[in-house]
Amino acid sequence: MVRSLASLGTTKAWLSSHNLGMPSTELAPPNVRWDLSDLFSGIDDPKITEAWIAVFEKASGFESYRGRVAKLSTPELISAIRELEALVQEAAKPATYANLLFACDASSPEIGAFLQKQMERSSELNIKLMFFELELQAAPQQWIDQVLEDPVSAPYRHYIQVNRAYSQHRLSEAEEIIMEELANTGARAFQRLFDEVTANHEYTLHLPGEEPKEATEQEVLNLLRHANRDVRQAAADSLTAGLKDMERTLAFTYNNLIQDKKVEDRLRRYPTPEHSRHLANELDKETVDIVVNMCRDRGDLVARYYRIKREILGLDELTHIDRYAPLFEAEETVTFDEAKDLILNAFGEFSATLESRAKEFFDKNWIDAEPRQGKTGGAFCSYITPDTHPVVFMSYLNKMDNVGTLAHELGHGVHASLSRDQSYFNFHGTLPLAELASTFGEMLVFDKLVAGASEKDQLALYADKIETTFATVYRQAAMFRFEQRAHQIRREEGELSPERFGEVWQEEIQSMFGDSLTLGEQHRCWWSYVSHFMMVPFYVYAYSFGELLVLSLYQKAKQEGPAFADKYEALLRLGGSRNPFELMETVGVNMRDPNFWKGGFDAIESLIQRFEQLWTAIGGREGIR
Repeated sequence: MVRSLASLGTTKAWLSSHNLGMPSTELAPPNVRWDLSDLFSGIDDPKITEAWIAVFEKASGFESYRGRVAKLSTPELISAIRELEALVQEAAKPATYANLLFACDASSPEIGAFLQKQMERSSELNIKLMFFELELQAAPQQWIDQVLEDPVSAPYRHYIQVNRAYSQHRLSEAEEIIMEELANTGARAFQRLFDEVTANHEYTLHLPGEEPKEATEQEVLNLLRHANRDVRQAAADSLTAGLKDMERTLAFTYNNLIQDKKVEDRLRRYPTPEHSRHLANELDKETVDIVVNMCRDRGDLVARYYRIKREILGLDELTHIDRYAPLFEAEETVTFDEAKDLILNAFGEFSATLESRAKEFFDKNWIDAEPRQGKTGGAFCSYITPDTHPVVFMSYLNKMDNVGTLAHELGHGVHASLSRDQSYFNFHGTLPLAELASTFGEMLVFDKLVAGASEKDQLALYADKIETTFATVYRQAAMFRFEQRAHQIRREEGELSPERFGEVWQEEIQSMFGDSLTLGEQHRCWWSYVSHFMMVPFYVYAYSFGELLVLSLYQKAKQEGPAFADKYEALLRLGGSRNPFELMETVGVNMRDPNFWKGGFDAIESLIQRFEQLWTAIGGREGIR
């Protein structure tokens, strides 16, 4: 018999049919670790040394092309590119393996040393091979045009075009070698420092009525979604105190990374701090500005929602501890196996291919979901290489929002799996389109949850979805503006104090809420745990871009019905073999059209309208709290 969701206090309709409703504290986190043996058996695997020896031997032979790249015929050039691609693909395996191990245990000195060694070997290889792309960038345009017109070049036309986009930003080979040599003790060292410091920090958590205990960053962040406001406040206290402990180190690290980028941008003649990210994303500034400016212009939607949430929660004021407060008292819990069933069913209703590709991750141990000390924060999908397989990384804590995260990363995983039709240079799409399948996967799961839910349960479902969308669209756009200002201030005024970072952070994040929610003083230092700022400057706008793109695309999928699934699969199989504009044209989307992006905001507004309708319908009948 299906139990009433209202009696359980859970927010998800699907949970009732799976007899869920126990407190999350009774559920142990999943003992789910990935199997990386398809790469190597461990840091002492002799195959790692053998792989590097083979790669460097082939790299020495590849140097025969030095000084004559622009003299090659088109078939010769394509043959050379294939050789280079094979070399880079093999070198990616030990380097990626080291990064995956480090993500699992940033506290291990042995793994840290292993990672450093792989980074240094990668740099050595880059130095030996960089002449090829530098010569390709310096080649006469007439020769390039002839190459691109030849049908033989078709498989690598996009690779050549992307490479040529950096022509005016290249340095001499000697200068490029110096840049690469210094990177491992420069920016990469500070990025590793950030990971090691944050992953190994123990937060002191003092929950109401309990003795203080140590907790990981992820555990503390998770409690910011607790139904009890006192628990949320305790989590905010713990997070703030922990970040304050690391504040000087993190601020110094970020200042140095910003300065490092300033120097490189000057040397490479990038006109703005974010220009190199636009190039890497294969987007023009005008298109990015359309999205970011629309996020600012449509901030009314955020305020509109949070005013209603304030009414539902019965609070005089919402603060930083209430942003993700659930509408119901009880906590939802979903085991890893239940999340698996839900996600596979949702994917399968849209496409049997998506379901089968996602199922492989569970069947073949391609997921690391166990939370543990030393494990870095966040979640990701590593594509690795097309001749291996992707893997998913996260910390699963039996919470409903973990289901969305798992669905998101498995969307990436399906994309990576289907992209294996491409060769290595065409394997990875750009960051904004990298979110194409991940966000789509989340939407499939959301629709699965909503189907058949009661009005009260739908209210909470929509609240969760709206807040997730705000975090992905508006918050990421605000964080992009924070980065822009931080980089600009560092360039114009010099090093920023922790207080100055906090001031800029507070202004930009607060701007998305208007007067509907007030970020307290604690929030000022919360910029410092955002790894994207350190690891991939200006990455964050890709989330806004990707979420809005998929919201519009998902509506298109609903309108076209089952026939859309085939076009969508074909799009994912293209990987990064074309630029984003060309890829989206395959499903009838013009990304330069502001009306297309308006469709994303229309979709957000429709979610809010449905939320308002549900609250109007049930708000007078029963109390939510």
